[in-house]
Amino acid sequence: MNEARLEQRPEGLTAVTDGWFVVNVADAAWVHNEFFGAACIFEGDDAHFSEIGYTIGVIHPGRPSGMYHREANQEDFLVLVGECLLIVEGEERPLRAGDFVHCPPGTEHIFVGAGEGPCVIFAAGSRGHAGDVVFPRDETALRHGAGVETETTKSREAYARFPQWQPGRPDDVRPLPWT
Repeated sequence: MNEARLEQRPEGLTAVTDGWFVVNVADAAWVHNEFFGAACIFEGDDAHFSEIGYTIGVIHPGRPSGMYHREANQEDFLVLVGECLLIVEGEERPLRAGDFVHCPPGTEHIFVGAGEGPCVIFAAGSRGHAGDVVFPRDETALRHGAGVETETTKSREAYARFPQWQPGRPDDVRPLPWT
């Protein structure tokens, strides 16, 4: 297996060919959104991970990591720093650093930042059914600003009222160990 070629792009250091690579989180590709926070995504458009995807998400108190959803893939999450609220199958579960969440395919879920500062979550998700996502209406998610009024399978509809993700890591992702 060859080493992937990494390229410096506006969002950060990104794999542009398939193969193995090493990249520090501080240098890796990030995107940010003034509502949802920031995310470090370890794959590039030109070197897509075909089996498992990895993301480090940073969310702020009272803000969701995205929209409440379920998908046909397994996803797993580890809270690295801070606190958040997991909304899962319409129920609320408080989480703190060290808590692990397993979501089998079809599990409705989303995270909302809690506590005094940023929450950092490491996410891993299988890629067998990419694009098979449903955004169901859920009262608990709606109360936390993380739900849709009408169920949809279209991401653009679920996220229509929010700002677009922008390339690059914002300055306010402290206190991360790698910054």
